[in-house]
Amino acid sequence: MEQKSIRLLLVDDHSIVRWGIRSLIDRTPGLSVCGEAGSLNEAYEKVKELQPDIVLLDIKLPDGDGTAGCREIKKINEAIKVIILTAYAEDSIVLETVKSGADGYLLKNIESKTIIKAIKDVIAGTSVLDASVVGKVMNVVKRSGDSIDSLTPQEVKILEYISQGKTNKEIGDALYIAEKTVRNNVSRIMKKINVTNRTEAAIYWSRQKSLR
Repeated sequence: MEQKSIRLLLVDDHSIVRWGIRSLIDRTPGLSVCGEAGSLNEAYEKVKELQPDIVLLDIKLPDGDGTAGCREIKKINEAIKVIILTAYAEDSIVLETVKSGADGYLLKNIESKTIIKAIKDVIAGTSVLDASVVGKVMNVVKRSGDSIDSLTPQEVKILEYISQGKTNKEIGDALYIAEKTVRNNVSRIMKKINVTNRTEAAIYWSRQKSLR
């Protein structure tokens, strides 16, 4: 059986950038570009219409910024992965992006093979951060405190599934509990470990496992 391609939506207001990324994707087996957009509003329509697996999203667009765009895309479909691909590495932008729920943050000066690996890693459930911004995010995660002892065994299982990129429905199916129950548990977990979204939760859990 032929493996299904990972479908990407490219969102950048510079057509030459979209062309370059499309050229890279088109020559990579298992990846395909299903659409392009030059603004957030256009991106939202494309997301609804095409339901891509992943969105490569610029941070600066004519009608808004990528952090707001990421939040809106996740509202449309929480299963869609979002990677911010930008030229900006300022602390405030990086941290706002993580808080928005982005699954990855990459700088445009990275090598082609790194972009491809990041796309595949994010689809596999791993949060991906450019090496130059990891320290900024980890400092915030460290300030969240080591609250792992306050989690119940089921909450730990749910946190593990979150780190794997599973949706609430997928977690519910795996644990034989209702999606609403999972949603309530996720909210409680985030409050306990002092994070605001699934990406921060995944980074927190990865750090906890590395300390064991």
